[in-house]
Amino acid sequence: NWSGSLILASLTGAFGSSFLYGYNLSVVNAPAVFIKKFYNETWERRYGFSVDEGTLTLLWSITVSIFAIGGLVGAIIVTPIVKFFGRKCTLVLNNVFAVAAALLMSLSLLAGSFEMLILGRVIMGVDAGISLSALPMYLSEISPKEIRGSLGQVTAIFICIGVFTGQVLGLPEIFGQESRWPFLFGAIIVPSLAQAVILPFLPESPRYLLLEKQDRSKAEKAFQRFLGKDDVSHEIEEVLAESRVQRNTKLVSVVELLRTRAVRWQIVTVIVTMGCYQLCGLNAIWYYTNNIFSESGIDHETIPYVTLSTGAVETLAAVFSGLVIERLGRRPLLIGGFGLMVVFFAVLTVSLTLQSTVHWLPYLSIFCILAIIASFCIGPGGIPFVLTGEFFQQSQRPAAFMIAGTVNWLSNFAVGLLFPFIQAGLQTYCFLVFAGICFAGATYLFFVLPETKNKTFHEISQAFAKRNKVTLEMQEMNHYPGEEKSREEQESNFTSSVDNGETKKGIV
Repeated sequence: NWSGSLILASLTGAFGSSFLYGYNLSVVNAPAVFIKKFYNETWERRYGFSVDEGTLTLLWSITVSIFAIGGLVGAIIVTPIVKFFGRKCTLVLNNVFAVAAALLMSLSLLAGSFEMLILGRVIMGVDAGISLSALPMYLSEISPKEIRGSLGQVTAIFICIGVFTGQVLGLPEIFGQESRWPFLFGAIIVPSLAQAVILPFLPESPRYLLLEKQDRSKAEKAFQRFLGKDDVSHEIEEVLAESRVQRNTKLVSVVELLRTRAVRWQIVTVIVTMGCYQLCGLNAIWYYTNNIFSESGIDHETIPYVTLSTGAVETLAAVFSGLVIERLGRRPLLIGGFGLMVVFFAVLTVSLTLQSTVHWLPYLSIFCILAIIASFCIGPGGIPFVLTGEFFQQSQRPAAFMIAGTVNWLSNFAVGLLFPFIQAGLQTYCFLVFAGICFAGATYLFFVLPETKNKTFHEISQAFAKRNKVTLEMQEMNHYPGEEKSREEQESNFTSSVDNGETKKGIV
């Protein structure tokens, strides 16, 4: 089932999209000292005095966290863009944001403007917000259903590879020097140009071509290339049949979804899992790894090499999670991951507090950080996105993902902005805040979350029905919010449709 075009589309799309998201999570870590010095020198040159420590910390926190604000903007605007331009074209056009951001950030030192670096981070966030929605949509629509999960895992793995690449390029031997740190941001152009050059030669999503552009001929050719076979009549009819079913469904808005009693606990669970996904502290570790290792007593020259182990562990854990999720299920991995993070955050706090009294405790701190990363990637790292798709019907998913994306990016912004101040105020006890969040999330999921592995939407709804205090009949009625349809009306919509002059047999 893995045709050459399918492999090339998944690798190119992931390299120019999810790879860049992971890269931009870690790329600000290595040059932090040099960038802060650049901020101070620029401030002194403009105003004649050095910037105070509080203002410098605020500027740096904004630089790190503003990426998430751009991501929120991208997540909000992606829906009309993919509808108008299509999935593939959206990914290609999105590279304009990446190239513009790379130029702004890489030239900021030469121009003597730290505002260019901050603006570049915002624009890069918009690129990430668009790509993290458009890429999974594109990959899911071009892949056979038998390997859709495996193809989706390519996105998560490339995020980890991006994080690791940012750490490697940040080594002193490469770009981790005061005169070279702008090249770290200029390197963003390479994946963007690769995607912009290769993707135009690959087909658009066949589902988009057939259902939204009504171009059956191009859709057939796209299916033939991605599936690697000539006869795609079965796939065409399958999409048309799905389309006839969905014509009965009215897309709900965010407000309508929030008012729907039948999915109330599903919404709460998505908000909790997405909030804990960002607020559990992993992004704080990515953004400030060097500082954490420095506080642990690790020699400054050794820190960049120790940091490499975090990216390697994350990549291996993501691969492991993809291999076992369909065997172990979502619930054990999610609750177990948060539970292990609580344990290792607690041990890390003790280690950081007592490291001045015992010479080997800094090594325990390193082990705890690696264990926290592995625990996150095995469970909470990807499952919240899976649950969002499994909890809701087709008509409810766009609104559900809008809610999930908003919580995701706002929480990301909060961690990046507030962690330096939390660390300054609580010192070695700062990670107890994240331990508390992980414990609260694990406790909630233990009592509320049902196992969704190999279950249909009807079965998942049944699991939530009692908690939502509705009957299954009421849940089915909520499939059509704001309107009631008679049985005769529903059957008439399933009977037949005409496509390019051919009468297609309907589903009754």
